[in-house]
Amino acid sequence: MQLLMSAAAFERVKDRISPFAPGLDIITAVGPDSFQRNGADYPAASVDPDIVWTTLDAYAGGQMPALIGAILKGTKPCWLQTFNAGLDAPIFKSIMAKGVRISKSNAQAVAIAEYVVGHALSLILPIDRARALQAEKSWKPTPYREVSQSRWTLIGYGSIGREIAQRVKSFGAHLTVVRRHVGSDDLADLVTDMSALPEVLPQSDVVVLACALTDETRGMANAGFFAAMKPGSILINIGRGGLVDEDALRVGLDTDQPAHAVLDVFAVEPLPQDSWIWEHPKIRVTAHTSNSGLGTPGRGDDLFVANLKRYLNGEPLLNEAHPSEVGL
Repeated sequence: MQLLMSAAAFERVKDRISPFAPGLDIITAVGPDSFQRNGADYPAASVDPDIVWTTLDAYAGGQMPALIGAILKGTKPCWLQTFNAGLDAPIFKSIMAKGVRISKSNAQAVAIAEYVVGHALSLILPIDRARALQAEKSWKPTPYREVSQSRWTLIGYGSIGREIAQRVKSFGAHLTVVRRHVGSDDLADLVTDMSALPEVLPQSDVVVLACALTDETRGMANAGFFAAMKPGSILINIGRGGLVDEDALRVGLDTDQPAHAVLDVFAVEPLPQDSWIWEHPKIRVTAHTSNSGLGTPGRGDDLFVANLKRYLNGEPLLNEAHPSEVGL
């Protein structure tokens, strides 16, 4: 059985997987179309993996074409462990159409949850106002609404959404979860579906988009969405840029609906230099980097090792994607 991963990923986990998978034929990608086995060059024509693991280091290091290309050219149904949480990219549909099983990553969930809550707190608390008063040497009070008095709406409730919910509820805030399947949840004060947004948005101080990009959710944050938002509220998007109609957002910001937007994802990435979004005073821009907590790579390694054991033992995989998630 052949396992393909980046050379850097192999170095991190080789001592952890060798005790329970001594017979694996491990091939490492070292370039866009170059491979090694046991440190020696290996012919690309012989790469036909049963298992492929894509990692952030492979993305940054240029090995992704080799990894994805091997899946698409492969002759065997196999399993792909990806570092992605969302599978809206068309390539995943092509991969799963070949019969390849895909398991998603939840390694970034902790980092993204801390990003969301950190930005929200910095906008709820009068930090900028206090800094301005300090610069003026002005001794004035800065009253503020406590986080425990705020109402949050979380649209999307996968592994990332649940990590966000745990942190929000620790402050005692009211939490509404919007998801496809309505039912009770131990962290949510209310669970509802998309049809309830016209009633929910006017009450929400913080709205977080954490859902997948699908035909149903594409452009969901449109003119009607922003018109329903509570004046003075905060929008945070860590899902996909396609969830937001950016022109409608611009209009909404003019009426403080929302008053602030924290955007980590955009319709076009990288965000074009001439985009109005860069300089808008009510928008915070980050470069699709909410997942960049220092603990994310280690959690990704842990997930792969756990899933590799499961795969080899014929057990259910963690976070395995359903074909409907890629449009099949």
